[in-house]
Amino acid sequence: MKGIRRERVCFHDLDRENLKDYLVWMADVKAWSPKTCNLRLTAVKALLSYASEECMDITPVFVSSRTVHGLDIPGSEIRYFEDCQMKALLNAPGKEKRSERRNKMMLILGYDAAMRVGELTGLKVCDLHLDAEIPYIRILGKGGKYRSVPIMKRTVGHLRGYLREFHGNIPDPVSPLFYAVTHGMRHGLSDDCIQKVLKEYAEKCRKEGVPMPEDIYFHMLRKTRAMSLYQEGCPLSYIQQMLGHENISTTSGFYAFVTLDTLAKALERTNPEGGNAEKNWKDKKISEALYRL
Repeated sequence: MKGIRRERVCFHDLDRENLKDYLVWMADVKAWSPKTCNLRLTAVKALLSYASEECMDITPVFVSSRTVHGLDIPGSEIRYFEDCQMKALLNAPGKEKRSERRNKMMLILGYDAAMRVGELTGLKVCDLHLDAEIPYIRILGKGGKYRSVPIMKRTVGHLRGYLREFHGNIPDPVSPLFYAVTHGMRHGLSDDCIQKVLKEYAEKCRKEGVPMPEDIYFHMLRKTRAMSLYQEGCPLSYIQQMLGHENISTTSGFYAFVTLDTLAKALERTNPEGGNAEKNWKDKKISEALYRL
């Protein structure tokens, strides 16, 4: 706190005005990012919450601290794969090795069902419902909540072949859907293992001449699937259900925008005379500026 030595700071010094000054000091003097500043503010509020439960005299300080809002975090461009990149990734695993066939199935299912990496590693054989009237997969998502996501016919065909090869004619319902074998024992794959597999295939695509983002992570498959559905006109409420977002504002915060290409085509339809004009957004600097709006 300003003007107070650290060892002499007490709970009553953590009032609204001092917390606001603290935020300004972190942002302006220390030049920390808004995310870091907000994290530290949250830690102070958590301390005051605990202290107020132990001592009622601190309750007014805690209540006033809740009126101090964190710094705005600027939005960033949604990172996802282009169609050619996604196609190259799905085709990157070979067919000769057993592990390659498993990896291909992981990528197909992870993309088709727009899954988080932890949801994919947590799948069991019993989570597949391929014989239902509308085939679907049951996914255990955040907060221990399940959601059901329909899967494409081609994915169902891939899954049937995968089950025959990797789980036999009478599969164990509680067996991990995707596994490795160590010392004769099956065990589920880790999140890091799947991230590593994805990076290896991305590097393979680069060597074959397909440009890939420098930083690759599994969540981009989920975003790519959602973005594809959004661009095809799928309502946000449907995408929300597929992604397992409790609040539609979470979904719209990520996907409720149009890409430059989509926007340009829409503008051309409303301004036919200018349809053949050179697009300013093709300039890299202008493109980057538009994405920051």
